[in-house]
Formats: sequence, C-alpha cells, structure tokens
Amino acid sequence: MSTHAPHAPQAAQSAAQPGAPVTLPATLDEAVAALTAMPAAVPVAGGTDLMAAVNSGRLRPAALVGLARISEIRGWEYQDGHALLGAGLTLARMGRPDFAALIPALAAAARAAGPPQIRNVGTLGGNIVSAAPTGDTLPVLAALEAAVLVAGPSGGPGEGGVARREIPVGHLLSGREMLRPGEIVGYVRVPLLHAPQTFLKATGRTGPGRALASASVVLDPARRGVRCAVGAVAPMPLRPLEAERWVASLIDWDGDRGLAPEALHAFGEYVAMACIPDPSPPEDGGETPVLPAAALHLRRTVAALARRGLGRALA
Repeated sequence: MSTHAPHAPQAAQSAAQPGAPVTLPATLDEAVAALTAMPAAVPVAGGTDLMAAVNSGRLRPAALVGLARISEIRGWEYQDGHALLGAGLTLARMGRPDFAALIPALAAAARAAGPPQIRNVGTLGGNIVSAAPTGDTLPVLAALEAAVLVAGPSGGPGEGGVARREIPVGHLLSGREMLRPGEIVGYVRVPLLHAPQTFLKATGRTGPGRALASASVVLDPARRGVRCAVGAVAPMPLRPLEAERWVASLIDWDGDRGLAPEALHAFGEYVAMACIPDPSPPEDGGETPVLPAAALHLRRTVAALARRGLGRALA
C-alpha cells in the first residue's frame, strides 16, 4: 500500500506488465481474497512508491490489487483511548487542523512529507509498508508506540476467510515481524496521550524535501516518561531508550516540567551519541578511527533536533 487517489486505477494500469490483471476490490476482505488468489500481485492505491520502483526498473508487477476504492480505510475513529487510523489516509488529510488536534506530531510529519502532489496521494499505510528510512511519519509512530492491524487469509490454502492480527510498528519496521503472503495493513492504532508531542526534520534545501535527519519527541505524563525516535539516520527509526529514561528522571512532572538549557543540551548530545556512536576501537589495539566529517555534522544535526523537540514539548 503506497498511495491513495482517484488516479489509482490509471497508475495501476500503467505500472503492471502489459495484459496483467488489475483487481479493484471494494472492501479489505475482498483485497485479501484477491491477494490470496494471486500470490504474485502487488497492492497499490495511488502509486507513488510503486511507480518510483517501476520507473527505476526495480519492479514490474505481474498483477495489481488497487486499494483506492476501499472506503473503510480512508478515515479514522476513536477506540478505547486510541485513534484507529485507516491505512488509506492521505498525508494531506492528516495535515489538516482537525487531525492535528488529535495527533499533533503525526500531522506535522504529514505536512513535511514533500510537495502537495506527493501529500495528496501518499498514504499512511504506504509510508509504513514501504519503510523508507526517510519516511516522515515513521519516527512519530515509533515514538507513539503505535501498532498496525493487519488483515490476511485464515486457515490453509483454499479454506477462505480473513484473519486479523496486530503488530507493533517497531517490530514491522525492524523486521522482527513481517507481513505474510496475502496480508495487508488495514489500520494503524495510535495511543491518544493528550500530551505535548513534536516532530522536526532537517533537509538539504529550503522547503519540503527528503529528510537528512528527523526526530519526534512525545511526553507521556501518565507514565512520567519521555519518548524519542530519530529517523533517516538508519534503516529504521531509532529509540535512544537510556536518554529517554535519563531525561524523564529530571522532569518535575508535578510542577512546570521545565528543564534548564544545560539539561536540554545534554539530552540532545545523549540522543545523538546513541544514534551515531563513535567507531569501536580495533581489536588489534591500534588507533581508534574517527567519525568522518559528514557523520559528525549529522550527529550535530540530530542533537539539535532532539534538543529543540524536547524544549518545545516542555514549553
């Protein structure tokens, strides 16, 4: 699942091999049935990630299952202190004020995810399934400890039926758990913390662009905790857990929650060192190598993002 737009069927037709079947289910169950019947099929909604892979020659699907007509995965609802987000939600929709009031950091990440033509078709589910290191929503989902709800075939071959299961987003992005044949991400369950949360990113140019580094900081007053996730510097978002625990111990959760500038600076450095550590000394006892200048610059960037993100959350 990569994008969502009325243009999805046309994108699907152009991406598939000539003569390849294109199925357009109306429900999630129908999509699972189509993927089960055609194991070589690729699910697609708007096609931003798919078309990039096709245009570069990395992918030529034998069949496609279009998801743009599945209305059930294009909205959201409240469920037991969580927001249940449809995987077909576009980034543009998540950037609107009503969604920002619900999950501010995720809305900020959606607004930062490239130019309007990308945000208008790119989806939350596409960001997750593509799992690109620079996916802007991914560090926010990691910091919020979100989970994906997956639909897939139940029973053995030919038995039919659809089963659901839940996978922590962090497990899916790290490869600890994988989507099975015929499975599709239908929803994302996000805890509603009703607390400050931020998303910041650094790019190589002015305006929307691919992240060089990004960071999301989330306060969890109920657990007296701080969650931080750093994106774009590794194949998956990184959680500096020791830095989180250390800075949470400094916060007066019953008072104004403020921190001295020195503590904020130390937190940024702690996060940056955890995400971009110094090289290990050689086993032969030789001279320890130093980080290249580009890595040192990236470390300083991560430190600044983490420091500013926490500062804004505590303000």
